[in-house]
Amino acid sequence: MTTLLIQAENIPLTIQIASMSQEQFYEFCLANRELRIERTATGEVVIMPPVFSDTGNRNIKISQQLANWADESGTGEAFDSSTGFTLPNGATRSPDASWIKHDRWNALSEEQKASFAPICPDFVIELRSSSDTLSSLQDKMQEYIDNGALLGLLIDRKNQTVHVYRPSQTPEVLDAPNSVSAEPELPGFVLQMAKIW
Repeated sequence: MTTLLIQAENIPLTIQIASMSQEQFYEFCLANRELRIERTATGEVVIMPPVFSDTGNRNIKISQQLANWADESGTGEAFDSSTGFTLPNGATRSPDASWIKHDRWNALSEEQKASFAPICPDFVIELRSSSDTLSSLQDKMQEYIDNGALLGLLIDRKNQTVHVYRPSQTPEVLDAPNSVSAEPELPGFVLQMAKIW
């Protein structure tokens, strides 16, 4: 049995459904493209509401900055919030923005790239929306780090903070920064925060 968790304004609705294989989960996502769907390492399926317009606007500004840097640097590939990745622990996650080094991305087969690629991004960004609890996003950020991410940024607009995650380090909390450097993991990438706050 699989748990289907529907996140609705901080009050999750839980429904028990039959367990799904990776292929069945992929088919479920294809049949429900309008939904934001993730799966935990234990197989729990999480359906999240669409973000409100202001959060979506800020998400695109984050993705735009990352994609522009990735194109200019030529060091890797950037992805937006619609991209799902299958992490080493079996979870399928869709960070708000992410980046993978070229050598790691190019090591995947075309078939793997055309699915929920079996890889944890090197860099992930999560932007807290009104339906996200801070603790659930902190857990998700730690999951990315535990599965191979080199750097993670959790942006909390409500509290005007950025939580910076790196392997084997306690998360660093920045208060209302004007910009956040991704050095040394992403040489030259600085996330400008003016249009994100």
